[in-house]
Amino acid sequence: MAVTTAPALDAHRLRADFAVFDEIVDGRPVAYLDSASSTQKPRQVLDRMRHFYEHEYANVHRGVYRLAERATEGYESARRTVAAFVNAPSEREVIFTRSTTEALNLVAYAWGLDNLGPGDVVVVSELEHHANFVPWQYVASRTGASFRHIPIDDAGELQLEALETLAGEGTIKVVATGLISNSLGTINPVERIAAWAHEQGAIMVVDAAQAAPHRAVDVQALGCDFLAFSSHKLCGPSGVGALWGRRDLLEAMSPFNLGGEMIRSVGLDRTTFNELPYKFEAGTPAIAEAVGFGAAVDYVSAVGLEAIERHEHEITVYAMGRLGELGFVRLFGPPVERRAGIISFAVEGVHPHDVAQVLDWEGVAVRAGHHCTQPLMARLGVAATTRASFYLYSLPEEVDRLVDGLHKVKRSLG
Repeated sequence: MAVTTAPALDAHRLRADFAVFDEIVDGRPVAYLDSASSTQKPRQVLDRMRHFYEHEYANVHRGVYRLAERATEGYESARRTVAAFVNAPSEREVIFTRSTTEALNLVAYAWGLDNLGPGDVVVVSELEHHANFVPWQYVASRTGASFRHIPIDDAGELQLEALETLAGEGTIKVVATGLISNSLGTINPVERIAAWAHEQGAIMVVDAAQAAPHRAVDVQALGCDFLAFSSHKLCGPSGVGALWGRRDLLEAMSPFNLGGEMIRSVGLDRTTFNELPYKFEAGTPAIAEAVGFGAAVDYVSAVGLEAIERHEHEITVYAMGRLGELGFVRLFGPPVERRAGIISFAVEGVHPHDVAQVLDWEGVAVRAGHHCTQPLMARLGVAATTRASFYLYSLPEEVDRLVDGLHKVKRSLG
């Protein structure tokens, strides 16, 4: 099988922005097929962060001197960039967090503890990453709410016909799903689920960690109430993520962490809290990381999300075709037209960790494990899978190296 349509995106040219691809290991560059875990960083992002640290750095929202004002402007400019990226109605609805995980915990704790109780139902999906599963499971147990899930079929797609059954089990208060599965690449029909959630009077929480870096995400078009994603999966630094939330919900919520800029005034008997978005940003934030996050959004936007999505689709079509030729490889997940650039698979008779180890010796970097989706692994009947995932810099030649490496895995361990 060969790529039949020329990518609209020039991945070879873009790779010149990433110094990591100049690295030679055992005489060849690494074939990095683990972008669902974390992406590589272009020079444009690293240069922006270095310039900020060298010429603009100070703490934000505190000093009245010019350097502090410049740092604050850099930080708030990044917030405006992130807000525009997801078509948020207001930049005040964008909270900088440490990660997608922290953003989802923020919603679970700050909204869930005040709004859930016995008789209420929290609904997640069987596909969820633990970050969008465990916080809701925990908060449900703390409040006496029921915790239910949307099951999947054998192809790894949500069985939406189960929604009506779930609606009969109590008052649906929260529906939380990912836009794209980090393990299988399944693209979930979030707009449809959000419409159903609102019919029930529930809020809709979306984990967009695997979607926002790869395709256009519009919080207003999705019809969600909260959406979370991370910088480090989007060519940006680790240690910073974003939560978008509907303003009326954020304003009604209790604080998540206490201290620093989130405070308006403190008395011996009472403390009042700051306005959005600062109400949810306690302590000194990850300032340079937020600036780098903004630079990463600029970089990805300049490449073009439509071009990225098309490129990843073509790589995924090619990869599934090549892997499908191997009689000893089992592929998990839906057909290619309903999945993003993530492929989980198993090699007959070989543990996924051993598969990944042999591939590493061939210079191919993939992920092996349960991918923080243990309920999904149980549904699939496996303890773990090997996962290849793609991004704007991925090449068909790297897929060929993956396939060559799998032949060696089979010959040596199968």
